[in-house]
Amino acid sequence: MIETGVIHGRFQVLHNDHLRYLMAGKARCRHLVVGITNPDPSLTVADGADPERHEPNANPLTYFERYVMTRDVLFEAGLSEQEFSIVPFPVNRPDLYGFYVPLDGTFFLTIYDDWGRRKKEMFTSKGLEIEVLWERPLDQKGLVAGDIRERMARGEPWETMLPPSVVEKMHAWDIPERLRRLYDP
Repeated sequence: MIETGVIHGRFQVLHNDHLRYLMAGKARCRHLVVGITNPDPSLTVADGADPERHEPNANPLTYFERYVMTRDVLFEAGLSEQEFSIVPFPVNRPDLYGFYVPLDGTFFLTIYDDWGRRKKEMFTSKGLEIEVLWERPLDQKGLVAGDIRERMARGEPWETMLPPSVVEKMHAWDIPERLRRLYDP
């Protein structure tokens, strides 16, 4: 078993497929470092491999909200606080990786599209050890957070797509209303 694994995502919002991804990474290591990407606008860079991921509509939740969501989901999944860490992770800035995550860990990722391939290139260019958990065509990706955000903004059902603790936070933080204002100012 790997000692330290590093996994990452925007988690805007954290849905059931994100949880499967996180737990697949945790199954491979003793300690999982979860990097939350696009932690703030100053560390969010446009990338042609995914031209919308830096846009405000794609990043409606704060780093802190995503930290709390991720922490509570991992607790809800049965992990103890000794089994994981959550940190900001400016994935588009390889020059900064060493300030946020342990570079001697194994970096887990999944690949569905050009953005997944681009991240693999960035990790490889830094000499990082990587493990692709799975590679699938985009039409087999499953849940997409952008689709869930749109459903929330339109007042359509979305709760079954998220872990229970995330549903609770989305309601408590009034995220559907935030999204309505963001999508239709």
